[in-house]
Amino acid sequence: MSMVSPDTTQRLRITLRGAVQGVGFRPFVYRLATQLSLTGWVLNSSGGLVVEVEGPGERVREFAKRIEREKPAASVVTARASAWLSPENSASFEIHFSEAGAVKTVNVLPDLATCPDCLKELLDPNNRRFLYPFTNCTHCGPRYTIVFDIPYDRRNTAMRRFELCSKCRYEYDNPLDRRFHAQPNACPVCGPKLDGTIQEAAAAIRDGKIVALKGIGGFQLLVEARQAEAVARLRERKHREEKPFALMMPSLEMAGQYCKISPAEIELLQSRAAPIVLLQPKPGTDIAPNVAHCSPYLGIMLPYSPLHHLLMRECPFPIIATSGNYSDEPIAIGNEEARTRLAEIADHFLMHNRPVVRACDDSVVRLTRGRAGVLRRARGYAPLGIRVKREVPPVLAVGGHLKSTVAIGVGNDIFLSQHIGDLDTLEARHAFERAIDDLCRLYSFQPEAVVCDLHPDYASTQWAEKSGLPVIRVQHHQAHVAACAAENEVEGPYVGVSWDGTGYGLDGAMWGGEFFYVNGDGFNRIQHLRPFQLPGGDTAVRQGWRSAASLLFEVFGSSKDANARNGVPHFSPLLREVGTTDSDLTKIFSMLSRGINVVSTTSVGRLFDAVAAITGLAHENRFEGQAAMLLENEIGAVRTEESYSLRSGNWDPLIREVMGDVETGVDRPLIAARFHNALVEWILEVAATAGLRQVVLSGGVFQNRYLVERAAAKLESAGYQVFTHHSVPPNDGGIALGQIAIESLQG
Repeated sequence: MSMVSPDTTQRLRITLRGAVQGVGFRPFVYRLATQLSLTGWVLNSSGGLVVEVEGPGERVREFAKRIEREKPAASVVTARASAWLSPENSASFEIHFSEAGAVKTVNVLPDLATCPDCLKELLDPNNRRFLYPFTNCTHCGPRYTIVFDIPYDRRNTAMRRFELCSKCRYEYDNPLDRRFHAQPNACPVCGPKLDGTIQEAAAAIRDGKIVALKGIGGFQLLVEARQAEAVARLRERKHREEKPFALMMPSLEMAGQYCKISPAEIELLQSRAAPIVLLQPKPGTDIAPNVAHCSPYLGIMLPYSPLHHLLMRECPFPIIATSGNYSDEPIAIGNEEARTRLAEIADHFLMHNRPVVRACDDSVVRLTRGRAGVLRRARGYAPLGIRVKREVPPVLAVGGHLKSTVAIGVGNDIFLSQHIGDLDTLEARHAFERAIDDLCRLYSFQPEAVVCDLHPDYASTQWAEKSGLPVIRVQHHQAHVAACAAENEVEGPYVGVSWDGTGYGLDGAMWGGEFFYVNGDGFNRIQHLRPFQLPGGDTAVRQGWRSAASLLFEVFGSSKDANARNGVPHFSPLLREVGTTDSDLTKIFSMLSRGINVVSTTSVGRLFDAVAAITGLAHENRFEGQAAMLLENEIGAVRTEESYSLRSGNWDPLIREVMGDVETGVDRPLIAARFHNALVEWILEVAATAGLRQVVLSGGVFQNRYLVERAAAKLESAGYQVFTHHSVPPNDGGIALGQIAIESLQG
């Protein structure tokens, strides 16, 4: 700061980057500057928010402090730059029109839940927006799902087709109004309209029918959550066997009747992101058992748009609110598209004429270590950039195959797309391609290279190879730990722990239980789970009993075992109890003994499957991670320091001990706790051997709350710094971030 008299006229330029557009930042700056009698201007640019203020030096400095301290609550400032300029003797403070043409580094704001002021107007009979389902202001409403281009101005959004009436125009042009430059601003006179009525949709839900509702980021399928027959019909039509459904509750009070909710979870439910929050259900409620099936959690969200608020007034009970699609397909976003694609699912449609520019599913969050941990990053979070310490190269990352996301690197920001889904179907792959085109178009981004996974069969890898761009391949598990390190701004050296179900290793085997010594761009694999064979390869991912058969076969012997009969080892009765037959086992043991159609793996995820099968918890995975989820849930209230042996990742003694406990009738919750504790002890062992004080935990296995919290507590009590995911999923939804992070280290 210049050492001059506080009354000397000075001029200061402040540039803010991040989520600073569409949140009322310019009117806030205008009010603050005029309050302090400063002159100058403010505008939105492609690179962020730019302010120039002029006046007595003391007041200019006060402005600089207050703009940081009092900025709009919905804004996220990731970078700030200031420069002193020569005074221009400006006469007033003005809001300038947005400028375009510069490199686009501004964050597009995610869609925001309805604010208290708009909700009050929505329910006020004397307000001109009474019961209007598209009410919004600068503090709330759609953003990412309606914007075509940045800067974020009405002409660049889906609202450009709706001409403002005189009253809305006055609000839009008035810097002192909370709807100043609220791009989706509208009212019943000039704004979008429903095709159908909320009352008709609510009546259909009460009658047990399936309603397709056009929401913020696409269509949702709604059904009464207390009617088991209606839920079963939705499962059958949507082709979704057992994966849990999310619920929308009319109010926080009702959510509290069905679930145990901590203050931190209340804060998440009521946040501007308004995600689905995984909560512990209370016993004995009237929620249909087939809503969550075997899940220990209920995924709960509150109404987050005016349309949802109005619908839930007519439906004062829990409803399922799930993606408007067939399983493994993208969400429908267009009206005619929905009528065609959802015709065999929905009994009733409630649509409107405001276009959805891009599909965006509901985000899923769970409280872990006292903080929010994002498991699916979409509405409310995407596409906020992840700010990293070093400048990243201009590359496109296409992620993995499951829980797909894509990302681009712009300056010091990595922009991660919303959740796209698994790339198993043609429709999903088209959605993946649209997400790439969309993200690059939005930021006028021309990638110089594409970063992909090593796995040759991933749809994302195959797309990269056909893209015409230089291809950079990054190992899956290295990308996992790099993603966690990037979002936590961790620099090496550190121990990276990457555990998941499967990923292509540098040796061509299926990895999934890896430890890395990471320093700079070096990822040295220092330990891993002892390899074992997966009979049938990918088939064993769904049929977890195959992993159990492989490990038991390895530990207790082949068909030459003296206790074997007809080529089936003595432990086969245990596996028959979880649904396999002698015929199945004979075939599997033949494959294992001859080494035919087997794949080597170091996967901790498959180890979970094996222990779940041995203990009789899960014969197969009807959705990804089901067996592991059941094994974690089985622990319940058990707390013990006992653990099985897993020294140096050798599962032989662990399997023997698990088998012994099963045969002697040890309670399954204790077995589950001992198994989880063994994994934690292994992490401690490797950390001690590596001699580093920073430990990064990543990969789908670390969606396990018990495992993460116990590992973190044990490590921190031993003096380690532990880093886990919070804003980016630990599963493959974070892979694209890690791919760019690694490329930036090597660039």
